[in-house]
Amino acid sequence: MKQESLYIVMPAYNEEANIAAVIREWYPVVEEAGGDSRLLVVNDGSKDKTYQIMRSLREQYPRLLTLNKKNEGHGPTVLRAYKKALDAGADYVFQTDSDGQTRPEEFRQFWERREECGLVIGYRKGRQDGFSRVFVTRVLRLVILAIFHVWVKDANTPFRLMKAEDLRQVLSRIPDQFFLPNVLMTVSYHKHNMGVTYIPITFRPRQGGVNSLNFKRIFRIGREALGDFWRLRKKI
Repeated sequence: MKQESLYIVMPAYNEEANIAAVIREWYPVVEEAGGDSRLLVVNDGSKDKTYQIMRSLREQYPRLLTLNKKNEGHGPTVLRAYKKALDAGADYVFQTDSDGQTRPEEFRQFWERREECGLVIGYRKGRQDGFSRVFVTRVLRLVILAIFHVWVKDANTPFRLMKAEDLRQVLSRIPDQFFLPNVLMTVSYHKHNMGVTYIPITFRPRQGGVNSLNFKRIFRIGREALGDFWRLRKKI
């Protein structure tokens, strides 16, 4: 009987301060999963040495896959990573970010519950990444309720485990270049009763580098998101 394969996917942009440590932290998870499991890191056109560092680690970590592409933003990069994992035959796909804010030791409880539902997602309780991010999460929760009529505890968490068969179905509803795909995906799992389980996780401060988000950019993204959410409300 074929052993289930896990693909851990990460977008990376200008993470030269974090990427080596994050790869070293998460690599044992795919080793433990066994089979054809892989750690896939997608470089989103970084302007620093992120991709060079990623490549330099491939010989040391044979289950590490790296992909380099032009800069498109976090959302399209995540979507590309999901589709790459599905095309490679992953049975389960787990997404996290490459900034070191999540803890790999908290993954085990997700993997143990993988058969219970389509989406096992982290709930960032007591998060440590600043007021602006917490504020956005709270506002987003209300926006989702108003537009999609579902209550989502934490829609955009970068700590999510998904069955491949369900993920493929959900991705068919998401535009290729959408900049907040994880939000719409969480909504879709809820609206179509595909099974969602929330588990509290630790969310540390960024471990290195600079946070690219500020209130001005958050406001602009939020304004664009409102229009897109309204336009896509029936498709999702």
